[in-house]
Amino acid sequence: MSREAAFIAALRDLAAHPAARGLADDCAVLELGGETLVLTHDAMAEGVHFLPEQDPADVAWKLVASNLSDLAAKGAEPLGVLLGYQFGTDDARFLAGLEDVLAHYGVPLLGGDTISATGPQVLGLTALGRATHRPAPSRADAKVGDGLWITGPVGGAMLGFEALRDKTAEDSRVFRRPLALLSEGWALAPVVTAMMDVSDGLLLDASRMARASGISFAIDSAAVPIAAPEARRAEALRWGEDYQLLFTLPAGAEPPIAAHRVGAACAAGEAPVVLDGIPLTEASGLGYEHS
Repeated sequence: MSREAAFIAALRDLAAHPAARGLADDCAVLELGGETLVLTHDAMAEGVHFLPEQDPADVAWKLVASNLSDLAAKGAEPLGVLLGYQFGTDDARFLAGLEDVLAHYGVPLLGGDTISATGPQVLGLTALGRATHRPAPSRADAKVGDGLWITGPVGGAMLGFEALRDKTAEDSRVFRRPLALLSEGWALAPVVTAMMDVSDGLLLDASRMARASGISFAIDSAAVPIAAPEARRAEALRWGEDYQLLFTLPAGAEPPIAAHRVGAACAAGEAPVVLDGIPLTEASGLGYEHS
């Protein structure tokens, strides 16, 4: 078990409120009268989630979009964000990017906090949303026989990161300025049995959905659309930050949006993911985890 997984397991003892969903989901889901409030918080660290020399405007975009992607996986309409900001090398560029992304999604900044500190910059954002469909989808309701679907290709962020790191002329936008698939999430929320976004790698996130649902997923690697060369398919399945939506539908059902069927839910077996007939566990290296 990774350090991250062990720490989250310990936190579950403190997260007893039903809104926490056992810390097995993308967001907290809080019922308030006739509305459902959806809350999420993600952090980004320099040297881990973004490069030290990266344009702070792009960092601001990614910070907001990655949180809104969690709301998309719940079919939630964003209501606003709270920013936790550590002063960096170019605060004006960060503010310019923040203005761009908030305007793009029509989301207000509601507040937050600022700090000064030494060492690599660490940023945090809390996004608040309202569920457009009740109950809001979870990771935990996939059923045996369901089809497993993804909204689009993976591996684009991997190539974008490499282009940015290596300072090549290749397009790095998928890594720098990912898109939160909000409208797709709204369309899917009424029909899916389970849904989440792909932030840490398709295989790892599929394993999380499988464990939360008490099933396994049989995945056909050739059916997964990739944005990378065919020779790098295995890497693309494990590289995160593409922010596609991964979801399940009952057998025979078709999604209301363009998507790709990549596998099916089966009875829980020795591993949460079976890739091309080969059982894989988290120890197999399914995706990105904090050590």
